[in-house]
Amino acid sequence: HFDIAAISSGDVLRRNIAEQTPAGQLAKEAVARGDLVSDDLIVSLIQSELATISASWLLDGFPRNLAQAQALDAMLAATNQPLTTVVNLVVPEDVILNRIVERYVHVPSGRVYNLTYNPPRVPGVDDVTGEPLEHRPDDNPESFRRRLKQYHAMTEPLLEYYAEKSVLTSFAGPTSDVIFPQLYDFLDEKFE
Repeated sequence: HFDIAAISSGDVLRRNIAEQTPAGQLAKEAVARGDLVSDDLIVSLIQSELATISASWLLDGFPRNLAQAQALDAMLAATNQPLTTVVNLVVPEDVILNRIVERYVHVPSGRVYNLTYNPPRVPGVDDVTGEPLEHRPDDNPESFRRRLKQYHAMTEPLLEYYAEKSVLTSFAGPTSDVIFPQLYDFLDEKFE
C-alpha cells in the first residue's frame, strides 16, 4: 500500500555478519558479547543503505541514541532530505523478553521465527531453505536486562530530541495486532 523502502538495522547487521564483511566481523564480536554495535559502525552501514534508495524510506532500529540521530540529521541535511516522522513503539518489557528468548534466526536470509507466534514448520529448520536456524548467544534474560538498561539510557534523550523537533509519534500495545492498525492509520494519513 505504501511506496516506502524499509531498512532494518538488524537485517543490515545480520547480512553483513553472514557475508563476513569487515563491518560484519566487528558486529559479530559485539553481538557475541551481548553488546550493541558501535555508533560509527551502524551509522556507516545505514549511510551506505540510504545511498542506494531514491524513494521514501523507513528506518527500523536506527537511530538508537542521540549521537546516531545527529549523524542521521547531518546525512539528511547533506542531501536536503528532512526527517518528517519518527515512530516509537511502546511494548511491555515482559513481552519483549519472551520474544527474544523464543527467537530463532535464519542468518543468511534474516528470516526470524518465534516459538510461540511464528514457529518454523519443522523445529530448528528454516521453512524456505531447510537450513538450520540459530538462537543468538545474546538472546537470554541476562543479556536482555543489560541491553534494556542501555536502551533506556540511550533512548530517553533520543525521544526527547525528536519530541522537541515535533516529529515523534508513539504507539503502544503488547502485540503487532494491537499496534499495527494504529500505525497503518497514521501512515495512511501521513502518506495519502
